Amino acid sequence: MALRRLPQVDRLLREPVLRHAAERLGPAPLKTLLRQALKGLRQQIRENGIAGKELDRRLAELPRAVVSELEGRTRSSLTPVLNATGILVHTNLGRAPLAARAVERVSQAAAGYSNLEYDLAARRRGSRSTHLDRTLELLLPGTACHVVNNNAAAVSLVMRALATDREVVVSRGELVEIGGSFRIPEILEASGARLREVGTTNRTHLSDYERAVRRDTALILKVHPSNYRVVGFTAEAGVKELAALARRRRIPLVVDQGSGLLASLEPYGIRDEPTVLDYLKRGADLVTFSCDKLLGGPQAGIVAGRPALVRRLRRHPLSRALRVDKMTIAALEATFEIFLRGRQFEEVPVLRMLSRPVSEIQRRAEALARDLRRAPGVQLDVVVERGSARVGGGAAPTSVLRTWRVGLRPAPRGKLSAGRSGAGKLRPARSRPDFKLADLERALRLGDPPVLGVLGRERLWLDLRSVEEAADERIAGAVRVAGQLLAGEK
Repeated sequence: MALRRLPQVDRLLREPVLRHAAERLGPAPLKTLLRQALKGLRQQIRENGIAGKELDRRLAELPRAVVSELEGRTRSSLTPVLNATGILVHTNLGRAPLAARAVERVSQAAAGYSNLEYDLAARRRGSRSTHLDRTLELLLPGTACHVVNNNAAAVSLVMRALATDREVVVSRGELVEIGGSFRIPEILEASGARLREVGTTNRTHLSDYERAVRRDTALILKVHPSNYRVVGFTAEAGVKELAALARRRRIPLVVDQGSGLLASLEPYGIRDEPTVLDYLKRGADLVTFSCDKLLGGPQAGIVAGRPALVRRLRRHPLSRALRVDKMTIAALEATFEIFLRGRQFEEVPVLRMLSRPVSEIQRRAEALARDLRRAPGVQLDVVVERGSARVGGGAAPTSVLRTWRVGLRPAPRGKLSAGRSGAGKLRPARSRPDFKLADLERALRLGDPPVLGVLGRERLWLDLRSVEEAADERIAGAVRVAGQLLAGEK
């Protein structure tokens, strides 16, 4: 009897709430979800014997529940967030944000047709790689470059084109894993190359490479330890030494630089991150690197080096499967132009945040704290303290960036909402809010906009090193809303 009470989909679609939803969201997906919901009810009736008032309630709620689900599914799940973690190149948050010039160029490329693979002057088919050659030849003189969709693809292409069914010599201390899916041994295996390990985890000498290179050796691979350091009793062969050995044995030296750094960071206290050009000048035949880390571009990978070797990569069949689209080319072109003009620390967001004076971050942190202390109904204990930010994204793992951060926690009963910096007027909290530190973190993480900080044992920390100054007021607004909502939930 209960099964007979289930309505037909077409009859349900005549109800006002569903009819209007069909006009906004489309009838086809709405029908699909309605069928799924009715199927679920039918199964529950058979298994659990749902009937009477409970079935009436389920049927009454069904139209709005289906509309709500469809609205959720058709809403973009890729949400902009405010990164207050202090990690500048945050892989989980999309790595480096694009420069404004690159965003504009991407918009132009995406909005219409372009000469992506058409030579306007010659009136014939062209190559998409030429759009980037003209700038890369100036940034990395004397080299040729090939662009693919990420750095793992760049390494894979090099191995597939130059080392299939042959040995690749790698130090045991450089058999790294980055991000859980980029493992040097697995990349080599997938490309058809055979791994020849040399040395030990902490010490690998030039003589280890010399003994390992033989007739079946295709190349020497050196991997820059992007997200770790081995310290203590260590030794490694330098790029210059390996380049000389590779020349004597007439094989290429390939260096996986990783971070895509094109401009020295030494003026900002980071001395253990060589640039791409540094490795090329030291004799590397090919250098692979990412574009969405310290280069500050879109997701892509580049192989730069000897033109004859790069031509072999471009001719390989795998190159077509790994090629980048017009939006990536547009973003890279604009980003390279910024570097050519020497404006990278002013215009590339990740480098601008990295090079920002710590005094400026302190000023902003204290201003944010004052704003939050004065906000009505926000029962938070707010402090400002020195902190340590990180480059992130597998770059400069031992380097620490000085910063200032704002610490938040629910204001305890009878305590003053004051900061250790001494800034701002002290005022007593009205009453003890019925929420915990984890509630505050969750409210900010799920807010609009989402604000991501670092949850410590006693406070939620918001680090402004990884936040553009224009977003400070948005962070303040998000904290005010979260604090007011939580203080009202008793």
